[in-house]
Amino acid sequence: MGRLAGKVLLITGSTGIAEATALLAADEGARVFVVGKDTATVTSLAARVGATYAIADLTSTEQTDTAVSACSAQYGRIDAAFHVAGISGRRFGDGPLHACTDEGWAMTLDVNLGSTFRVCRAVLRTMLQQPPDAGGRRGAILTMGSVTALSPEPHHFATHAYAASKSGIMGLSEATASYYAPHGIRINALAPGLVRTPMSRRAQNDAEIMAFMKDKQPLADLIEPDDIARAAVFLLSDEARTITGVVFPVDAGWRVS
Repeated sequence: MGRLAGKVLLITGSTGIAEATALLAADEGARVFVVGKDTATVTSLAARVGATYAIADLTSTEQTDTAVSACSAQYGRIDAAFHVAGISGRRFGDGPLHACTDEGWAMTLDVNLGSTFRVCRAVLRTMLQQPPDAGGRRGAILTMGSVTALSPEPHHFATHAYAASKSGIMGLSEATASYYAPHGIRINALAPGLVRTPMSRRAQNDAEIMAFMKDKQPLADLIEPDDIARAAVFLLSDEARTITGVVFPVDAGWRVS
């Protein structure tokens, strides 16, 4: 039996890390529910993993709540949730703080940190109402931080609204982990380095950045989404049943290089 056998996993996003995790989770026996904004990629991923899905803009409280409710209505409970969906705010004006635009700041904080708040709030309301399993566990939540919020890089990755949003996500995850542990709910955060996803295409296409990454991430100048997925499945599974309040870096040596 797989590590997520019989568990209901709600995952936000439909490309990159979300896609890789949905595929691995399904292989590990999870019943997957995909939530995302892009109809084409959401429906394609759902078809590939045999998942159900909801199309939702996670900057909307109403759409977020409706999507989470659809998952619990479909399966009767939510055992695990992985909130992956987020953006780089560069195209909206994110950058070094003195140059960051109001739109870049507001958009990046709302899409990244704001959606984490809305998704986790809706999922927690569901988990608190469902009976615990034989081990007293009601569920596990995993959020998406970033190594740039733990270990800044000033030359190629100076997007300060993004770093602030990811710091907020990691702080929120630790604070809520403390509060909800007595209720049998675990909450952790991942902090990836540079991963081969659509969001990192700018870096992938920049020869100078990629040369830099050979030293910055000596174990893998580009981390594969599957590497993040394996960490995610572990943290959402009962193998990690005593782990909560952790920011878990998967950074190929970024912080120590």
